Amino acid sequence: MMEDIQSIKSWDVIRDVPFAIAGPCSAETEEQLYTTCKGIKEHDITMLRAGIWKPRTRPGSFEGVGEVGLQWMEKVKTELNMPAAVEVANAKHVELALKYNMDVLWIGARSTVNPFTVQEIADALQGVDIPIIIKNPINPDLALWKGAIERIYMAGIRQIAALHRGFSSFEKTKYRNVPMWQIAIALKSDMPNLPLLCDPSHIGGTRDLILPISQKAIDLNYDGLMIETHCDPDNAWSDAKQQVTPERLGEILDAIKIRKTTSENQEFNSILETMRSQIDHVDREILENMAARKVLVDKLGEYKKDNNVTVFQSDRWLQVFKTRADWGSQLNLDKDFVGKLFKLIHDESIRLQSKVMNDKKEKVSK
Repeated sequence: MMEDIQSIKSWDVIRDVPFAIAGPCSAETEEQLYTTCKGIKEHDITMLRAGIWKPRTRPGSFEGVGEVGLQWMEKVKTELNMPAAVEVANAKHVELALKYNMDVLWIGARSTVNPFTVQEIADALQGVDIPIIIKNPINPDLALWKGAIERIYMAGIRQIAALHRGFSSFEKTKYRNVPMWQIAIALKSDMPNLPLLCDPSHIGGTRDLILPISQKAIDLNYDGLMIETHCDPDNAWSDAKQQVTPERLGEILDAIKIRKTTSENQEFNSILETMRSQIDHVDREILENMAARKVLVDKLGEYKKDNNVTVFQSDRWLQVFKTRADWGSQLNLDKDFVGKLFKLIHDESIRLQSKVMNDKKEKVSK
């Protein structure tokens, strides 16, 4: 499947990168939708969006206007001559979205997390040629995200994009949904032809975070952004804090610095190659040191086994965790990074020593 999925093709609509999709979290009234989209058209926006059905965490909240919103959206996109995208969560949604000539469909995070839901949507898309955006699942599970993409691909869809909107977490952070950029980067590494978009509205949860998150995504070479925009965001019926006015949307897009993936500056390219070569050399030294450490760990495991001592000693681990973080700080390295790194190293040490401890080689009798 991974080999076949490389035939995912870039969307026809993606001509300028990065491209932007914008519109209200929810279509609330025909006037609100038209006013918002008309304001958005004044800026460099590729596509409109609006929530028609809103799967809420708890019942009783505004859950979208339903089919009538698609009627409004069709009218708006026709009048403004812009393509439109909507979220679908079941086969009926797909049927209605196609009936009202929506140009792009997206699968939300709550749907991506459920293979049954994704398969239902995939079955409804059989024989249809329409671009599909697939948001990451709410929990940080790369396999689920890949699985959703593969299900849609197997339905015959070839214009597919992934949308990174962050992941739920019990930890309190400044984000509504923790970005965990490494997961999106891993997806892009596995599927290099897959357009990758960022939803800074859902990652940040507040307006003031939209610009820095957008800039980070563009710095990481994302293909585009989806930004929730509302003509009167303070009075929006859903997700008011994370929506911006069309005017602010324009300011955000103007403020983003667009980076190049390559440079024609020969001096820069020469220095870049020299620095990369130096990094390669340092990385090789790191791995050689890791290999030397592994030899010591194996010997340590044998010694513990011969003396009937447990693999793990909490006092030693606490000492390692503290001293390495302190050493890292002295070397101007981030404490959290050093802590995570040595957690991985320690876990591998435990695995290696446990393997030695449980090795049941028979002793050769003399």
